[in-house]
Amino acid sequence: MKKLILAFLIFSAVVEVQAQQDIMLSQYMFNGLFINPGYAGSHKYYSASLIHRRQWEGFNGAPKTSIVALDGPVKDRHMGIGGIIAHDRIGVTKQTDILATYSYYIKLGPGKLSFGAKGGVSNYTSTVSSLTVWDQDDQVFANDKRSAWLPKFGAGAYYYTNKLYAGIAIPTLLAYDSKNNFNLDVTKSSFVRRHYFINAGYVFSVNDQIKIKPSVLLKYQKAAPLEGDINVNVFLNDIICLGVSYRTGDAILALLEYQINNRIRVGYSFDYTTSKLSKFNSGSHEIMISYDFGEDVIKIKTPRYF
Repeated sequence: MKKLILAFLIFSAVVEVQAQQDIMLSQYMFNGLFINPGYAGSHKYYSASLIHRRQWEGFNGAPKTSIVALDGPVKDRHMGIGGIIAHDRIGVTKQTDILATYSYYIKLGPGKLSFGAKGGVSNYTSTVSSLTVWDQDDQVFANDKRSAWLPKFGAGAYYYTNKLYAGIAIPTLLAYDSKNNFNLDVTKSSFVRRHYFINAGYVFSVNDQIKIKPSVLLKYQKAAPLEGDINVNVFLNDIICLGVSYRTGDAILALLEYQINNRIRVGYSFDYTTSKLSKFNSGSHEIMISYDFGEDVIKIKTPRYF
């Protein structure tokens, strides 16, 4: 029985490290700060977003995620700043991220190119007593709670016009676990692995009332297959947005967002699992509320397509 429990712990750790180190969201296409620090300050006003996600509903120990994000331009509009506080729970493990972002913009053709950096700390905590244990004398469970703080640094580049955007980012370029020696190779200085994100989208105008935005997000990690999200969003009168997405090997998504007024947007998405886990859960739910503020919201507010 001891071997069975140890195997479960090892399996859980591997899944977490390889698949869930970077928090998964479905409504990232409306706030690129979750993907790329270069997105910070890309609008002429400040924006705050709150997202809560319940993944694999009905599956015991499934991820539950809450995120608060804020970003906006510095006064001269050549720089942007932002911040993210995220809490993610998977099984007996909790992850809390406190991150600050900075970006610098240059004019390039019809749009702007930004270079962004992200830095902060992540806390990982595991509560072993939450597990069902048959062998109470096993020393593996002698220490109930295990915790580690990891400084992190990430970077990205982001280009955008009024209707087009494209970006590339490494959310965790460097990380350091005090139990290891510091090394520029993140695999030697921590248990974190580098993930590479590439995303792009374009807004097509059908007429004054209808616009269509196809977009894509590619995710790569050396030890895992290339993954991708293929998205299509339809905007009706710049007020309602309907969307569908396909996440390779994982889920089909449906999305609805509503622009209540110049400042407030709300959204909901549902993921229907297509992997083998579909037998054990009833899908994933995600809700979002966003608030834009500052004088420029009233003066120059344009529809927010990304």
